[in-house]
Amino acid sequence: MCRWAAWQGAPLFVSEILAAPEHSLIQQSREAAKCKTAINADGFGVAWYDQRPEPGLYRDVYPAWSDPNLRSIAEQVRSPLFLAHVRASTGTATSRNNCHPFVQGNWSFMHNGQIGGFEGFRRQAEHLISDAHYLCRKGATDSEALFLIACGLGLDVAPKEALEQAIAQLERLSNLHGHGPHMRCAAAFSDGEVLYAVRYASDHLAPSLFYQWSDAWQGWAVVSEPYDLDHGNWIEVPKGSFCRFEGRSCEITSFDPHRHHPKLQQVV
Repeated sequence: MCRWAAWQGAPLFVSEILAAPEHSLIQQSREAAKCKTAINADGFGVAWYDQRPEPGLYRDVYPAWSDPNLRSIAEQVRSPLFLAHVRASTGTATSRNNCHPFVQGNWSFMHNGQIGGFEGFRRQAEHLISDAHYLCRKGATDSEALFLIACGLGLDVAPKEALEQAIAQLERLSNLHGHGPHMRCAAAFSDGEVLYAVRYASDHLAPSLFYQWSDAWQGWAVVSEPYDLDHGNWIEVPKGSFCRFEGRSCEITSFDPHRHHPKLQQVV
């Protein structure tokens, strides 16, 4: 399973989360503690916002610990909102286009999890992507498909509802044509103003998700795994939750794709 971290608040050097802490995201790419895949070496990516509406994006296929360019960029880029990800593939090729975060317009998106049997119904899944957003399909991952489907369902207008509907549609396809686990998802995404996160699974094993407010840095850190294991005031997000971080505000509400497809759990 992948590892990721996001920041929303006062401008912060990306390296403060990516490289500096004892259990930084780069360290987690070598030795993750809260996932079955301890090594995350199938690429990395960083998306950050600054002076333009669209995010900057740097991705590559190397292990995060072995790329000096990543450390150099992280030590120079200071951003009020960024997403960083280290990848462990669940089956698709190791390529730059398959590395998270994914970007479309002013939106950025990254994901930890899986959609069971996706390769068996990939064609049907890609039909769910709108024509306008299919032009942005660069890779082959289920994560990118999920993101682009949500974009076409109104991510700009109603982020939670769009992602609920996208997950419901893909979970239904997995029930019909794939295998379990049909859906596991811990994702973070942003339009450059607000940071969103979700934790959901079709079974009891939802990928981990934590957040905390930092008085020292004046902002929210949202992570798949805490980078400060001893001193952080981390709060675990409950399964089936949607999070919204803006300014000093944190709002957590229920996340329920089944309300869009009430018979989803009965599909076999």
